[in-house]
Amino acid sequence: MKLEVAVRTLCDFTARAGDLDSRFTPAPTALEGMAGHAVIAHRRAAHVEHEVTLSANHAGLTVRGRADGYDPRARRVEEVKTYRGDLAALRANQRALHRAQARVYGHMLCASRDLAEITVAVVYFNLDTEEETAEAETLDAATLASLFNDLCERYAGWAMQERAHREARDGALEDLAFPYGQMRAGQRELAVAVYRAARDGHPLMAQAPTGVGKTLGTLFPLLKACATQGLDKVYFLSAKGPGHGLALDAVARLHASREGGLPLRVVALVARDKACAEPDRACHGDACPRARGFYDRLPAARAQALARPDATLTREAVRAVADAHGVCPYYLNQELARWSDVVVGDYNYWFDANAMLHALTLAHQWRVAVAVDEAHNLLARARRMYSVTLSMAELRAARLAAPGHLRKPLDALLRSWRAVQKKQDSPYAAYDTVPAKLREAAQRASTALAEHFAGGPAAPDDPALSLYFTLLQFGRLADSFGTHALFDLTVTEGAGLRAKPESEICIRNVVPAPYLAARHAAARSTVLFSGTFSPQSFHQDTLGLPATTGWVDVCAPFDQAQLQVNVVGHVSTRWRDRAGSVAPIADLVARQYAAQPGNYLVFLSSFAYLEQVAAQLAAAHPGIPTWTQAARMNDDARAAFLGRFTETGQGVGFAVLGGAFSEGVDLPGRRLIGAFIATLGLPQVNPVNEQMLAAMRARFGDALAYDYTYLYPGLQKVVQAAGRVIRTETDTGTVYLIDDRYRQRKVRVLLPDWWRVAETRPPRAA
Repeated sequence: MKLEVAVRTLCDFTARAGDLDSRFTPAPTALEGMAGHAVIAHRRAAHVEHEVTLSANHAGLTVRGRADGYDPRARRVEEVKTYRGDLAALRANQRALHRAQARVYGHMLCASRDLAEITVAVVYFNLDTEEETAEAETLDAATLASLFNDLCERYAGWAMQERAHREARDGALEDLAFPYGQMRAGQRELAVAVYRAARDGHPLMAQAPTGVGKTLGTLFPLLKACATQGLDKVYFLSAKGPGHGLALDAVARLHASREGGLPLRVVALVARDKACAEPDRACHGDACPRARGFYDRLPAARAQALARPDATLTREAVRAVADAHGVCPYYLNQELARWSDVVVGDYNYWFDANAMLHALTLAHQWRVAVAVDEAHNLLARARRMYSVTLSMAELRAARLAAPGHLRKPLDALLRSWRAVQKKQDSPYAAYDTVPAKLREAAQRASTALAEHFAGGPAAPDDPALSLYFTLLQFGRLADSFGTHALFDLTVTEGAGLRAKPESEICIRNVVPAPYLAARHAAARSTVLFSGTFSPQSFHQDTLGLPATTGWVDVCAPFDQAQLQVNVVGHVSTRWRDRAGSVAPIADLVARQYAAQPGNYLVFLSSFAYLEQVAAQLAAAHPGIPTWTQAARMNDDARAAFLGRFTETGQGVGFAVLGGAFSEGVDLPGRRLIGAFIATLGLPQVNPVNEQMLAAMRARFGDALAYDYTYLYPGLQKVVQAAGRVIRTETDTGTVYLIDDRYRQRKVRVLLPDWWRVAETRPPRAA
């Protein structure tokens, strides 16, 4: 049985050695690397061959690749690598990889052209100076064959193991039955749509309410498609940690449903700050024992982690293996993603500009399916991914920390910035383009910082390094600037009595569609699912989904009688009416609590509003237990807030709509029997949002601009918050929607179809 492997993959797996070093040094982009290769090719003589396709066989492996250049007269093969700065700063494990690649190509040429010996050269090309540095060696064919055979034999066992795993995985998944026997009606509808999307190769938007079983109803058909459609991996992405846990629980149920478990590798990606075992040490071999010799110990750690055919690699499981082998758990976790069948993680691992999973998928040409949990959150998250903010304070801090030769370009950037600010006659203004002189000054400062850091690794807490990363993002977004974004400048107060006014500049993404479209195209299928995904056109337009995207709207498994929805239309929660709404809301909560004691949540639009209503309820009705959400609550405080909602408890919790407790919170049964939502959840009317409204108007027209900017995002928060009340098919509860605008038809049509909405009359005067 023949197995194929790329030269880069073979060498990356077998030839890296030595320390891990995550200190920053500037690296060329893919386009810059291609340009550098083109320069080298142009410099070579006409008889030199370029992009030479080669292959060789050993130990059941077929190794394929393309040599950058071969001079048949000099019998010299070249592997070209581009870099910036000081070549001496290039890490040893990278040099070992480059040397191994060149030697493999040397062997392939000797074998295919019957050469007795060949000169093997790694040519390093400095993109800034265009200087070439060649590290060459002349080796005979026998030596190169021996080196090649050794790499193949070290990889062949792993490759055979991977092939056996893939065959066992696909066989088990093809035969896998749904763990609960019969699917729920809505769950089956969802699963069928998901499988067909993976089969036909297009995205799918799925609106499926709580109680359908969305996680299992999505993962199960995608895993079946791995076997029947040749998918290499499934990425399950969520905006919040609880979504990761639901995915891992679903996989655990699938494992338990099959005797002997499933031969399925699952890894949960963990952020660096949560995974790091030595947080007080720098991440390189001179400072951290887990980085020292990392690549020497990695093979054994990797083998142990993946030894079980049904390995589920949680944070704790990866940490245990890392501890046993003395390696970094964070980088071991990332390595294991390469070899896993299901990868669970945050949105940013696929959708961010530098997303790891996206880069790996392109590099290895994997066929993947991407499941996006609670996908109504993707718009806000993607906007942040493709926005960048820079403050004058950040620039000045970098200037103070930077060596003297960097102050000139940083001062020039500050002058250009102040020139824009000086012409602005209001504290906030948005611009159609990034001002040309400011953009040029930012580029010059970025280039100067790149040249500086190319001289050696930088400390991660260096303010100048932080500024460099910000300027890199600024430059990328400036290059792709268009109607999907704004450039704005916000003036702030300076420090001290005589200080000049400070400001922030921002390239602010409004519609991430141009960036996300490429991510959807890179996947065999992207399945986006949520309980609040209406209207379809809004998400399709803003998330960059193609016209071929499928749509399924799954019926709720609940009966109308389970949830009593009341519109309180005689109260306005608009800003101008807020003071007059406080007492009516508190009295309404008290009346409902008296009629049916239990646990309730009250959602309001801000912490200030929350405090006013909570204080009014406590003063007017002191017998009702209350507790409130605070700004910036940590994990323990959030757990304590939710801990008050018990099966036998009674009281009222106050929370901000759109915050930590309005979605992703599961309080079934008597833990929560009602909710009061005293707002439409509309984004605040302010200069920034009004500019976003203008951008939406320019892109989608007057008819849709307001709804896309304000109404749809607001009502999504409302429906999510109301969804905390009914979690199972046996739950019952009450929801009050407090605002006169809930009477409007365009608002009502955005509420779930299964809700039976009634009007609540104002109380009679005493």
